[in-house]
Amino acid sequence: MSTVGDPAALLPPKVRRRPRIGLVAGGLGTYWPQFPNLLPQLQESSRYVSSRFEAMDAEVVDVGFISDAQEGATAAEQLRRADCDLIVLFLATYLTASMVLPVAQRAGAPVLVIDLQPTEKMDHASFDTGAWLAYCGQCPVPEVGNVFRRAGIDFRSVSGYLRQEAAWTRIERWIRAAHVRAALRTARHGLMGHLYPGMLDVSTDLTLLPTTFGSHVEVLELDDLRTRVDKVTDAEVVERLALARELFTVDDSVVEEDFVWGARVSVGLDRLVDDFALDTLAYYHRGLDGEQHERLGAGLILGASLLTARGIPTTGEYELRTTVAQLATHVSGAGGSFCEIQALNFEDGVVEMGHDGPAHLAVSARNPLLRGLGVFHGKRGWGVSVEFDVQPGPVTLLGLGQDRDGSLSFVASQGTVVPGPLLAIGNTTSRVDFGRDPGEWVDAWSATGTGHHWSLSVGARAADYRAAASLLGIDFREV
Repeated sequence: MSTVGDPAALLPPKVRRRPRIGLVAGGLGTYWPQFPNLLPQLQESSRYVSSRFEAMDAEVVDVGFISDAQEGATAAEQLRRADCDLIVLFLATYLTASMVLPVAQRAGAPVLVIDLQPTEKMDHASFDTGAWLAYCGQCPVPEVGNVFRRAGIDFRSVSGYLRQEAAWTRIERWIRAAHVRAALRTARHGLMGHLYPGMLDVSTDLTLLPTTFGSHVEVLELDDLRTRVDKVTDAEVVERLALARELFTVDDSVVEEDFVWGARVSVGLDRLVDDFALDTLAYYHRGLDGEQHERLGAGLILGASLLTARGIPTTGEYELRTTVAQLATHVSGAGGSFCEIQALNFEDGVVEMGHDGPAHLAVSARNPLLRGLGVFHGKRGWGVSVEFDVQPGPVTLLGLGQDRDGSLSFVASQGTVVPGPLLAIGNTTSRVDFGRDPGEWVDAWSATGTGHHWSLSVGARAADYRAAASLLGIDFREV
């Protein structure tokens, strides 16, 4: 047995480009000579907004304060060149829709409208017209919403006051959604091996991700991994074994030869991911009679779990779409482990779900266990698998569904992990209470267009994933 270490400290996270948030603040320039104190006050509010975005780990492209339609067009061109993941229009006081429509039309990114008045309420006894105008950011919101609808532009807005944390909670949801959009539109998805025979739902048109999100799919061979595993040194294997013992409890069922092989494959897998600059990897190989590729496939789980913990979802059964969902949940800060339905418990009213193979250590409730296996869930192979219980509390499932016309959708369901008996078979496992008859939940979930697998993430995150779907321009369905 071993002392388990902290995954965050031992596994360097994948570094990705921060989401790029374009910020445009504005008000009607007619007011500035009439009320000299108004513009400086609104500009100070805009600087505060920018600082809040930067605190959300976002790169802010602040194009300044616009006062008329010509300045709006100039801002639109600046933001078009910046290639933003989200444009935020801060309506600091009244402005005309003609000032912001060019930004929404030309900047090439989804738009969020915010209006944040200085405080909770006006001081009616002391306010003059100039002081009131600082509170008038809500005034043009219906105007802008109407024009966006007529222009075919999706309208999103958050209204509140400048230091209202409830408003900032709603705004931050959109910034987290921008994290997802940034990750998916720049992602490089590895696909290694071949389709699990007969799993038609897993099959994905390789043009679908580039055309929907802008991401890239890199088709890999098992030999791409084999040649890298062959070059792993014994010293590197010893180092990887030490890391595994820091992170996992090693069960007595683990065969030392299989453990050493899993460590060797893990080092080679890291090199594969680095060489192809991958953000995700989906794999499967059936194999026959213990040949080398089958042996490689059986040795992947340790390395795949370590990569997943670093923010590079690495998943079996050739599940390209599920690795996309796992990437989305991970960059949202919610982890994301490979998951499917295991069984239903009608007495306790829960759905038991999980999967053998790679797992996200961030969702574990206890010391993750390495268990030795001779058979992997209906697949031949030998080696070690990761086993743990999902931490109790709220969880959200996220699947990437596909419809008849090929269009993708985010499919989510919120539930609560509750304690109770779990299988000890080398799986990540959980008992999820969705607040309804488990059979009815399965029927509703299966009718959404999601596939066999999905990402299980921690927290009540459906609103975050709804926002991300909005920015990605795909449908959102919730059960």
